Amino acid sequence: MLSTRVIACLDVHEGRTVKGINFVDLKDAGDPVEQANLYSKTGADEICFLDISATHEKRKTMFDVISKTAESCFVPLTVGGGVNNLEDFSQLLKCGADKVSVNTAAVSNPNIIRQSSDKFGNQCVVLAIDAIENKVMPCGYEVTTHGGRKRTNVDVLNWASQGVKNGAGEILLTSMNADGMKTGYNLHLTKIISENVSVPIIASGGAGNPRDMVDVVLKSGASAVLAASIFHFGIHSIFSVKKEMLKNGIHVRDCEN
Repeated sequence: MLSTRVIACLDVHEGRTVKGINFVDLKDAGDPVEQANLYSKTGADEICFLDISATHEKRKTMFDVISKTAESCFVPLTVGGGVNNLEDFSQLLKCGADKVSVNTAAVSNPNIIRQSSDKFGNQCVVLAIDAIENKVMPCGYEVTTHGGRKRTNVDVLNWASQGVKNGAGEILLTSMNADGMKTGYNLHLTKIISENVSVPIIASGGAGNPRDMVDVVLKSGASAVLAASIFHFGIHSIFSVKKEMLKNGIHVRDCEN
């Protein structure tokens, strides 16, 4: 039986971990290198490092910070933000990333998914989708880019299906409406995508407590749960999440306090 993964997310801005609501009103949440080390020691199955302002500021992600983060953690590291081409993929993997997440560049150039999958393997390619509610779209949700700042008029389900067809090995699905709200994941959105694509879905946006994480797995079919605020500010621990999952029959790894 595959384990459900609990992923700690480091939203990084100007070299510091931050957290806000809908990617704005950011609050400092610490040093990403120190946090990656702590989370890897306290049960995180993976670390996700997202340079949330790189694309908006039209710059590359911070390779030096990523290298230090990779050196400090002992679990798989996914990196995203400012990824535009195969060279960026290659550079991030050389810096110690195990997977690379791509969002905005994939929307503008879907071939980057196929090219990176062919060159590095689909296990390295994570398609990040920042979804916003839009009833005009066939599935009810629209893809956004640039950290949720720009609408695309692209249907989320169609885009997810195309991304998997092009070679994405995993989808990081964020509900922009729920992000930072701590009111629970968007179960409807997650279920739509998980039931219609063949790759693992990482649920993101809205985690407020361990029960939210249980619900998105049992009710919506998520293969992994990602959270930031509740871990960064000590509201809940990775251990408490895994303990709740075990209590509800969800298989997890290394549930030790």
